[in-house]
Amino acid sequence: MDINRIVNIASNAGRIILENGGETYRAEETISRICSAYSLNRLETFATPSIIIISAASEYGQNFTVMKQVNARTIDLEKISRINDLSRNINRLGYSLENIENQLKEIEAVEPYKLRYIILFGALAAGCFTVVFGGDWRDALAAASAGMLIKFVSHYLEKAKANEFFINIFGGFAGTLICHLCFNLNLIGNLKLATIGSLTLLVPGLAITNAVRDTIAGDLVSGMMRAMEAFLIAIGVATGSGVVFKLWSAFFGGALI
Repeated sequence: MDINRIVNIASNAGRIILENGGETYRAEETISRICSAYSLNRLETFATPSIIIISAASEYGQNFTVMKQVNARTIDLEKISRINDLSRNINRLGYSLENIENQLKEIEAVEPYKLRYIILFGALAAGCFTVVFGGDWRDALAAASAGMLIKFVSHYLEKAKANEFFINIFGGFAGTLICHLCFNLNLIGNLKLATIGSLTLLVPGLAITNAVRDTIAGDLVSGMMRAMEAFLIAIGVATGSGVVFKLWSAFFGGALI
């Protein structure tokens, strides 16, 4: 039994889960399932949103330790679902180690949605949120335009490996600026609702959810880290939006919201 190979495969599966928005307890459970499927039961796993550490011992007393750093941050629930299925079907379908490695490479290589779809559905979501909050169709169209710009800016900043905090600052700035321009041109009647609808795209809903779920599952360190991540994202969005309100007020006399 190649313990080192098994541990590396399991750690890669856990890393992919964390990089794509999965909870830490899910990553640890997946690692344990993969190792158990190959009768590797002397295992200790520690995962946080930024690192995975796995320690395993063979029946002959040999110790193996693997550490994986989690660098990327995105949301791709399809990859998480496919790895969940993979870890649960190893015994039933009799996957070999080589087969698992190939499937993990295939899952990791799956391309994200094309930019045009991201922009389209970002616009749709922003417009719908505005209507839900009580805005009219003009406010929804303005929010949709702001949502398109937010997704466009966020996409290219992510490709440039920009810090997530600054991505949210620029996203909040861009969305709020579009709404102010529409309000100043008398294209919308409610600046507040259009702005809130567009900025809803940046709300750290997944980070908040994972913080709660990790805390409930007993992963207190991971829960606090994710809660802090959500807090910093919220600060970034508020900073970008606040800069626009401040500058607009200073140069154009402000806007009634």
